[in-house]
Parts: sequence; C-alpha cells; structure tokens
Amino acid sequence: MDFDISPILERWDYVPGQIVVRRIKGFDGQAKIQLRVDLGILQMNAHGRPDGKRPFGHPSLLDYFEARLKQHQARHGGRDEGFRLKPEDCSRLQLEAIQYHHRYICLLELEDFVAALRDTTRNLRLFDFVARYAESEDAAWALQQFRPQLLLIETRARAGQCLKAGDHATAIRHVGSGIERIREFFQEHGRLDALEHSAELHSLEEWREELGRNRPLSRREKLELDLNEALLREDYETAARVRDQLRSLEASE
Repeated sequence: MDFDISPILERWDYVPGQIVVRRIKGFDGQAKIQLRVDLGILQMNAHGRPDGKRPFGHPSLLDYFEARLKQHQARHGGRDEGFRLKPEDCSRLQLEAIQYHHRYICLLELEDFVAALRDTTRNLRLFDFVARYAESEDAAWALQQFRPQLLLIETRARAGQCLKAGDHATAIRHVGSGIERIREFFQEHGRLDALEHSAELHSLEEWREELGRNRPLSRREKLELDLNEALLREDYETAARVRDQLRSLEASE
C-alpha cells in the first residue's frame, strides 16, 4: 500500500501566513475538513469529535466527564461537592479542546459561522467545566489562559453571521460585547497588564472601528448627504425635494 501523500501536497500549495482550508467527502461518505500546513495536512471530521473517536463510548471526553458528574450528583442528592478533575483529566480535556480549536478556525475561514459557533460554544462549556471542577488552580489556568482567544473566535463568528445576513448594527453590538467579555476575564483574574497588551482585544477594537467606518448609511443619513451635495451643486430644486423627504421621514419617526 502506498502511504506517500506527496501527490496530494503537490496539487495543493501551502501559503505562509494564510489559512488554507477546504471541505472534502471522505471514503466513509462523511464530510471532512482539511487544513494545509507547511509539512502536510490536518484532516478533521466536520461533525462530532474532530478525530472521530468516542472516548469511553461518549461523543467526546467532555460528555464523558459530564456523565460522571451526573452520576456523582445522583449519589449525593444532586450536589456536586467532592467532584473534582485531576490534573491529568484537565490535560486530556485541553488536548480535546485543541482539536475543536483547529476546526473552528477552519470553519471561520470557510464562513460556516453556524458550525463555528457550535464548536466555540462547546469549548466555552468545556472551559467553564474545568474552571469549576479542577482540583488545582494551576491545572485550571493552563486552559483558562486561552479563553480570550476563544472569545475572539466566537465573537467573529457571531458578528460574521450577522454581516452575512446584512445586519450591520447587530454585528457591531456583538463585537462590543466580545470586547467587554475579554476585558472582564482579565479583570476577574487580576491580569490588568495582560489586558493592555491583549492581541485579541486590539483585534476586536480595530474591527469594530472598521465596521463603524464601513457601516451602511441609514435612510436619514443618505438624504442628508444628498441634500448637502445638491446645495453644493446649487441644485435648489433637488435640494427642496430632498428636504421635503427629510421632513416626511421626521414626521413618520
């Protein structure tokens, strides 16, 4: 059997600094996502756990530990006191989170915002689970330090979905919400120095400014622009007509 993937790599170039990704259908008939990296290809299932495995018969390792929590609560009258994740459990959950991270980065590039939100929401659930039940703060922080990065991707997916639907105003609100959530994270953990230098925060702030500059004009703004242009041309007939339209709009508002 020939295991050499050179022919595939020769037909699909790696581009430094770009996310080169595509969808394919696997031999099993299931949708796959491929990410071109400098030394090869990462391939992930488009649905379920990216590597296709079912840890302990569950859809994911997170589902397995959530099931263990429910069993613990059933034995302790619905309480979760005493349920803890060992450092090795946290490490395994972090490795699983990385798989989903690779996939939602690809989904964002493919502009599949619904699936990207599915995966970012899932990883936020994992982050919250580890933060609550890790028996050591160091084990919890090993994962939590990446929350700003996750919030950045989730915000881009939410805003991207709105922009795709033509809802510019809601997209800007989502970006503002993402900025506040990242700020709250750093403040909650006493990392004000990191807040000032956060690449994720700066990225969203720049994007919000760009969206603000490029947002579609409202009906009122368009009419005001038309009025100014008509006055500059000394086209008073058009100016009068536009002024009437503005008054009509004001009355309706």
